[in-house]
Amino acid sequence: MTELDLRLARRAAGSGDELSAILSSVNAPGMITFSGGFPAPDIFPADFVREQAVAELGGAAAVALQYTPTEGLASFRAVLASWVKESQGVAPDDLMVTSGGIEALQLICRTLLDPGDRVLVESPTYLGAITAFSGFEARIDVVAADHDGLDPDALAAALATGPAPKLLYVIPDFQNPTGAWLSTERRHALVALARRHGLLVVEDVAYRELGFAGEQRPSLYSLAPDVVVQVGTFSKILFPGVRLGWAAGPPALIPHLVRAKQNSDQCAGGFGQWLAESFLRDGRLEAQLARARAAYAARWAAMSAGLTTHLGPEFSWSEPRGGFFTWVTGPPGLDTATLLPRARECGVAFVPGAPFHAGRDVHHTLRLAFSATTPDEIAEGTRRLGLVLGADR
Repeated sequence: MTELDLRLARRAAGSGDELSAILSSVNAPGMITFSGGFPAPDIFPADFVREQAVAELGGAAAVALQYTPTEGLASFRAVLASWVKESQGVAPDDLMVTSGGIEALQLICRTLLDPGDRVLVESPTYLGAITAFSGFEARIDVVAADHDGLDPDALAAALATGPAPKLLYVIPDFQNPTGAWLSTERRHALVALARRHGLLVVEDVAYRELGFAGEQRPSLYSLAPDVVVQVGTFSKILFPGVRLGWAAGPPALIPHLVRAKQNSDQCAGGFGQWLAESFLRDGRLEAQLARARAAYAARWAAMSAGLTTHLGPEFSWSEPRGGFFTWVTGPPGLDTATLLPRARECGVAFVPGAPFHAGRDVHHTLRLAFSATTPDEIAEGTRRLGLVLGADR
């Protein structure tokens, strides 16, 4: 039998498999996983889902189990818009429902990017965004960032050279992978630059509600809804199993994203929208968020203690004030990707840092997620990690 010659498209041939590798580590026997940004299963509102399914689903089946409008159920969109206004102080001019945050990114790429178009990202940044932009053959240029988030001076320099970028992608709150929290001063500077240059900002707010102390800074969307499209998800604050998110942005853009969705999955699942709408209407989200913040604060405390105990002075790490991640930096000669076989042998998983850089050219860093592991697991996992990194004391 002749072997099929697939002749892959450029965008497929160049894509990595890091996301698949991260997802494959879920529930791996004997493995303590610091790899995936998974929410803690023990705080999923399972009782609420059970109650709704038993008591309410029968009367709501025609909505919850049916196809939905491409832009989302009108009732859910109204409740979602009200919550965004309550949380961020601005009512969305236009809003659509997506199948998770990553689909919103895909729709933005499909709508706006032609091969060779320039996209600006923080360095490092979410590898799923890099994969999305690369899949549409964009030119990805990086903008320097530090513990206070993206550097506006570096952004100004990037905007002063080269072709005008189609968009800037940024995660202002407890960034993936570093945990950085964009300062309020920088938020104002960033949107001022965007307005001056006519730059569309794609704001990913996946972790916005998960500050350990509940403190919030103004969203970019609230500061400049005319130049910001906000990508949000319920995966981190409720559960990822129903793949539910949103995009809120300028009215000139959202209808194009809705049309693009007609050529992807056509509509987000009705069941997830029905559940999330019920959850919001019942006023349960704030209590859910309080539980989540407390759980993740405790897990970060365990992670910080474990890293301090088991990693030597040649290592440093970020100290997030919310979210799921810390970013570990080792000595310059370290290649964390080569340590993965040893990590598997020791029963601990992490993600090497290189895929979070558009050029994949930084090898002595790694991302650790503390969200889905218990404090006891974190204590043991950081001990194993210390052995893997050769720095156990």
